[in-house]
Amino acid sequence: VDQGESEVDLPADKPYVFGYHPHGFIGEGIIGMGAFATFATESTGFSKAFPGIKPHLLTLASNFHIPLYRDLLLSLGICSVSKKSCTNILSSGPGSAITIVIGGAAESLAARPGTADLTLKRRLGFIKVAIQQGASLVPVFSFGENDIYDQLSNEKGTTIYKMQKTFQRLFGFTLPLFHGRGLLTYNVGLLPFRHPIVSVVGRPIAVTQSDKPTKEYVEQVQAQYIEELVRIWDTYKDTYARERTR
Repeated sequence: VDQGESEVDLPADKPYVFGYHPHGFIGEGIIGMGAFATFATESTGFSKAFPGIKPHLLTLASNFHIPLYRDLLLSLGICSVSKKSCTNILSSGPGSAITIVIGGAAESLAARPGTADLTLKRRLGFIKVAIQQGASLVPVFSFGENDIYDQLSNEKGTTIYKMQKTFQRLFGFTLPLFHGRGLLTYNVGLLPFRHPIVSVVGRPIAVTQSDKPTKEYVEQVQAQYIEELVRIWDTYKDTYARERTR
């Protein structure tokens, strides 16, 4: 990740829910590069930018069943994305924070260099958790996340797409058939392409705490969240996404 960029200060007197976009190619099992670098390491200087905020990047619970990989995740403060885990972290005191990679399998299958297609409209669970815990919502958009790998053509209706969706129904996640560069060749391999990732942390959205928020209020907060996410894109796309195809 080349850098992180924030527009506002986040006081450490409340909990936060960071929503990370886009999902990228490898977010399901290995966690997206930008999310990992920004919220599980100090490569972008998170603790200096937001002193007192203690972020926990979240991933699928199934990742904690893999020997050694589980220990690596735990050593970096990465936790399960289950509702119980979210609640425990956010209720641990001021400055506690979680980061959820929102788009899921559907978004990873749509990831392509030069694009930023998000799956968000039906994603209400993380907003409901934030309201129940009185946590401010913070959209994060990483320019370049979709540019470090490419994947085989898998448009809707193709055999590859059908196989990936079947895999998703059976196991709860899917596997994009992606590729990057190799050690000796730039066209084929599993190493990421050389491309900067810039993570922009947006403005926090305050919520009114409610144990049982109405659907209308959840959707109202979601509309504010989407509006801020679109603002981030419109503000920085000509700086950090000059090679976008749409």
